[in-house]
Amino acid sequence: MENTKKILYSAVQPTNNLTIGNYLGAIKNWVNLQNEYDCFYAIANMHAITVRQNPAELRQKTLALLALYIACGVDPEKCTLYVQSHVPCHAELAWVLNTFTYVGEMERMTQFKDKSAKHADNINMGLMDYPVLMAADILLYQADVVPVGMDQRQHLEITRDIAQRFNNIYSPTFKVPEAVYQKVGAKINDLQDPVKKMSKSGENPNGAIFMTDDKDTIMRKFKRAVTDSDMQIKYDPENKPGVSNLLSIYSVFGNKTIAEAEKDFEGKGYGDFKLAVGETVANKLAPIQAEQAKLLADKAYLDEVLKNGAERAFKAARKTLSKVYKKIGFYQL
Repeated sequence: MENTKKILYSAVQPTNNLTIGNYLGAIKNWVNLQNEYDCFYAIANMHAITVRQNPAELRQKTLALLALYIACGVDPEKCTLYVQSHVPCHAELAWVLNTFTYVGEMERMTQFKDKSAKHADNINMGLMDYPVLMAADILLYQADVVPVGMDQRQHLEITRDIAQRFNNIYSPTFKVPEAVYQKVGAKINDLQDPVKKMSKSGENPNGAIFMTDDKDTIMRKFKRAVTDSDMQIKYDPENKPGVSNLLSIYSVFGNKTIAEAEKDFEGKGYGDFKLAVGETVANKLAPIQAEQAKLLADKAYLDEVLKNGAERAFKAARKTLSKVYKKIGFYQL
């Protein structure tokens, strides 16, 4: 029987430790989406090397991220879990798509400008070409939808432009993907600077809650979280960014609406509020951390998951790449 589910593609880099923002913005959604779509979930190690990495750490973090995916509820039986570099078609299609992408488009990319400023000693072509590799990631699998945060919207737009450009020249080849946005808790902000997104590479480590943080660390960071001086616990991102950020975190980790979260803290002070948010997050992360540790102790199982995932991903990717090579006139055996 033919699979009638729409195809969904998403990927996360195995760099630094993931924050609860990465979890809520990506992996938690993946668990819900895997029943609705035919999902391809990648560990984007090719994207990771646009910034210098320690090779041993990159290998270790690749397995740790896979174990985290599974510990969070991503099921290798329901979706395709694989490492990007295990499927050479990503690099091969990226090269072809480079010839349909203009330098000016890449120079205008917000992330390229930001990362160039942050890594001024290593402004490499990979950093500029990042969105083309991302376009290849998505288009290889004929993805119908891509879950994106607001900061990745520009990359999906260029993917759509490249796909349409190729289709217009050679006849329909790629599906033009649509974005899926998560409404609640999609953007979790820094605890110390609540107008900025929580980042795994932020300057102040107290601003981010990492998926590997123990309960004491989590509680300490929430106690230090920036709020304001008017002592009212209500959701108002413009005037009360710190409190609103904590309410967002509490509501998503506690499976409540923002209104329910506000009601929980009626008449309470900021001290009790921060403790409750910390407890809710720590209680949710503890079983995930335990399961991740258990999975990391079984390397043979993780390797088997990646081997099966790479085979499935390669089969789908090769089909698209062969079609592309035929269209552009590459002689194939």
